[in-house]
Amino acid sequence: MSLSAQKQARLPQAPRAPLPELAEFLAPLRVHFTQGPSAETLRQYLTGLLSEHPNKNCDTLTEIVPETNEQQFNHLLTNMVWDENALNRQRIARLQTLPSDGDGVLIFDDTGFEKRGRHSVGVARQYTGTAGKVTNCQVTVNCHYAERTRAWPVATRLYLPQEWAADEARRQQAHVPAAVKFQTKAELALALLDEAQACGVAHSCVTCDADYGDNPHFLNGLKQRGERYVAVVRASFSVSLGRGPASPVLRADALLAAQPLRNWQTIAWSKGTQGWWRAKFCALRCWRVDGAGSRHGGWLLGQRPGRRQHGDWKYFWSDCPATTPLATMVEYAHRRHWVEQYHEEAKTELGWDQYQGRRWDGFHRHAVTIMLSYSFLVWLEVRQRQQRKVRGRLRAAFSSTPGPPADAAPRAPSPAE
Repeated sequence: MSLSAQKQARLPQAPRAPLPELAEFLAPLRVHFTQGPSAETLRQYLTGLLSEHPNKNCDTLTEIVPETNEQQFNHLLTNMVWDENALNRQRIARLQTLPSDGDGVLIFDDTGFEKRGRHSVGVARQYTGTAGKVTNCQVTVNCHYAERTRAWPVATRLYLPQEWAADEARRQQAHVPAAVKFQTKAELALALLDEAQACGVAHSCVTCDADYGDNPHFLNGLKQRGERYVAVVRASFSVSLGRGPASPVLRADALLAAQPLRNWQTIAWSKGTQGWWRAKFCALRCWRVDGAGSRHGGWLLGQRPGRRQHGDWKYFWSDCPATTPLATMVEYAHRRHWVEQYHEEAKTELGWDQYQGRRWDGFHRHAVTIMLSYSFLVWLEVRQRQQRKVRGRLRAAFSSTPGPPADAAPRAPSPAE
């Protein structure tokens, strides 16, 4: 047997007949394709993404998905006639019909895709937290919906650096639409928030990391939209104990470090494999000071490890009402692990970072198929849970450690203003 034949024999082969559950999940989405074979190509592509093949691109997936070829999959992601945005909106509507715990949160975060060349759309030398350094990469901004026990992606957009946005020749080569202009990551996040709102994604709060929480334009954009939020901020975040200009501007870390021990309380927010996650928290009603000197009331939260724990201090800013329990804000803030989990699983298990095309439309269509594949797993897990009628969240592929039930986390009284 040749080496290529031996390799082919070792690969996990997809069945010739469609997986019944996947066919059922995709059936309502066939309306987005004018021809049956086009919808079938989407089903085959998702079958490959959901497989155990270690390499997932248009070329390698044909090794395990019967009756497919590279040209067919490339056509799906580029020139085939279908509206990926309309399909994504229907996917969101489908997930919203699932049983809900309520109290959902929208999470905003970005992730990077390291690249070697310079021709893939949006690639540039830029910082990405994924690599923890400046490197040659693409970066996407992502919106994720998360409850305590379930989460799913809402939408994603590629960040187009200024050098790309201003280069007409590169734009045309990569098929970047004329309507796409340069937007900061914060502006992209706000656009994704507007998209989530237009899709009717109900949520109680927005949360994000310090790259967004430390951006006054993003926080002001949330305020203009009437959004409640709990955002991670940096130690140097500017706050004041007074609303007037005479009150001095302080760093978040300095203000919280000066608080006496009696103002700190232990709060648990989620149960992991080794017990409850807990830490010491303090909350102060004060004002954040933005770049224009305007002051906006809210909560400054501090987190420090317990006496027998290790870790760094963390800081959060929230515009939640003064009556909001501290434990509620803490639990909202720590749902960020859901989007980090999605980034990891979508890359390592579904091949999000293995798209080899260079075009704008291909990149985003591939992202939509990744979100669709992940959503299928969420849908399947919920259905299995309903069929088996077991209490609690089933452990399945791509499941994280489940969070606590809604009434399990201890509730702390609101700190006095």
